[in-house]
Amino acid sequence: MEKQEHKPEFAPFIREDHFEKNDKEKPHKDVACGFGIFKGPFLQRFATEKMYVLIYGLGGCLLSMSLAYFSGTITTMEKRYKIPTKMSGVILVGNDISMMITSVVAGYYTHRAHRPRWIAFGFFTIVVFCVMTSSLHFIYGPGEDSLKLTREYGGFQNLTSNGTNTQTAQKLCMKEEPGCIVEDGIWVPQVMLFAGQFISGIGVGLFWSVGVAYMDDNTSKAKSPALLSATAFLRMLGPAIGYSLASVCLRMYIDPSLEPLIKPGDPRWIGAWWLGWLVLAAVTFIIAFLMFLFPKELPSSKARRLKMELAGEHDPNEHKDLSVGDMLKSVNRLCRNKVFMYNTFASSFYLFGYLAYWIFTPKYIETQYRQSAATATLATGSVALTFSAIGVLLSGYVVSKYKPSARSMAAWNAIVDFLTVAAVVGYIFIGCEGSDQLSSMATTGDSCSASCHCEYVHYAPICSPSNVTYISACHAGCTGRGTDTLGRPLFTGCSCIAASNTTENDLSHLQTAVDGACPVDCTKQFYIFLAAMCFLKLIGASSKSTNVLITLRCILPADKSLAMGLTGMAACLTALIPSPIFFGWLLDKYCLVWGKTCSNKGNCWLYDTQSLRYTFNLVSAFFIFFGGVLNIAVWLNAKDLKVFDEVTQEKEKPDGNYDDYSKLSITDVIKAPVEQPLEEL
Repeated sequence: MEKQEHKPEFAPFIREDHFEKNDKEKPHKDVACGFGIFKGPFLQRFATEKMYVLIYGLGGCLLSMSLAYFSGTITTMEKRYKIPTKMSGVILVGNDISMMITSVVAGYYTHRAHRPRWIAFGFFTIVVFCVMTSSLHFIYGPGEDSLKLTREYGGFQNLTSNGTNTQTAQKLCMKEEPGCIVEDGIWVPQVMLFAGQFISGIGVGLFWSVGVAYMDDNTSKAKSPALLSATAFLRMLGPAIGYSLASVCLRMYIDPSLEPLIKPGDPRWIGAWWLGWLVLAAVTFIIAFLMFLFPKELPSSKARRLKMELAGEHDPNEHKDLSVGDMLKSVNRLCRNKVFMYNTFASSFYLFGYLAYWIFTPKYIETQYRQSAATATLATGSVALTFSAIGVLLSGYVVSKYKPSARSMAAWNAIVDFLTVAAVVGYIFIGCEGSDQLSSMATTGDSCSASCHCEYVHYAPICSPSNVTYISACHAGCTGRGTDTLGRPLFTGCSCIAASNTTENDLSHLQTAVDGACPVDCTKQFYIFLAAMCFLKLIGASSKSTNVLITLRCILPADKSLAMGLTGMAACLTALIPSPIFFGWLLDKYCLVWGKTCSNKGNCWLYDTQSLRYTFNLVSAFFIFFGGVLNIAVWLNAKDLKVFDEVTQEKEKPDGNYDDYSKLSITDVIKAPVEQPLEEL
């Protein structure tokens, strides 16, 4: 019997005995799961689209958890290491710089590489980032300022020395100018945080540019919207869980083994910000290992590709030789693509304006509505971002079911942008009068306390009998300290407090103040802001999958990885890098009280909340509005853009075979005998 001829490249893919140990040939690298001792038929059953989406989505969830956790704890780290907000923005930029470089290079040159392993390597960089960030606590400890506020280290009662040092420690009025406060290694934590962010950016770049392209290449176009929405949903859970984890950790004192003398609502409270990084590092390591097991190409995807090759439908550009010249041609082709360029920059402008809320929302809530760091992160994460996840799921369902045109998607993206502008402008009118008054009253007594030499006295607010908050006992001109009937610290001899109440003859009862800021109730305004933010998250999240779909469908398949990389680079250059620095500078501009040290001005303790609220929201609204205008340009140019394949009904044949290779199971592909023609599968 004459042996049937087949193309050599197909035979290894369909040999039945590839997984036999005695076979001299290795399992086909393209579709074989695992590595080393972690491989075999058992693992092969997990090489499916759904399993990849699950692991990839969980990895994205952990990635976004780590970024959200950093945002949720950034104000606490600012207090601990005396970092200005502008410098916090610079630290965050480290992530975007490396992400920009990685997205372009990896997006193009990993097209023919083992992409799941590159994605796994990216997850390993997130593990390194988590370990580096948490190591600061083990290197520097909880800090002297935090230890002084614990019962084990004596708190307010262990100040036994006399003279200026005692007065400085107690924040009292001083007769002579003290020396500045020296902070050892104040720049080292900032450098380490920047380095950690830079390393994490490599993982983010690989996740986006390589991960999305791999998923789109290994799934049918009809399934792409649902799978994109599924991964986006899992990523949306990440920030919610990350902020919740931050909230839990920040409710514990920085050293959980010590008993603090202050409550979490006190602005001097520093929570256990380092604890969550250890949890994130351990879980991310597991996901990285699982991603490393996936094959270079999913069996179902290879089956579809083989059918296209047999039918003569193969795109010759998809497997072209990779060179710098080819890359430049692809870049030129993408730059002349109007839909791609308008859609990319529409996203960039939206990101520039909205990224400020992603990073600084916890700080915004803390300063505007006088909430604790734990409450602010919980509201930002578990509550608000839950609505983001719902928005992603709803949009995925609608797009998959009704299959809207590209113009409809672009129109919806523009509508979302303009609704976001309206909501952001509305934030201006959700202010707390008590918080605004607190900011203005806290600087009361500055001129009066000039002779007390309070320049290097840190923020330690006190409340006068007339319900006026002062920056510290020194700024109120207080000269003594004791306790009231409830055992609370009581400052006496506060001349600046009495100066505003000269109508009375006996001023002794007015020259006292209790420790802590005067109570301000912003609960109502906080809940209104939270409701508006939840609505905004719901609407804004609904445009995420549609934006990505337009990008993926307006380009050639050969340019897909590079396009994702260029999109990431554009986002970095125009939004992710400049936005945190700009808004960090904007926040610092409205700072009223700094934690000044010998080497720098330290972190900000008190803001001009009213001026900051107007400027912060109006500037954000401007950039988001411009993104909406560019989405209108996408709508004008996306008339002929095809997002979905023609709907075809592929039914199973009576003999159990299929019309389309996409219907082949992994077992069908791997175990098909070599003598069976591909056309019979």
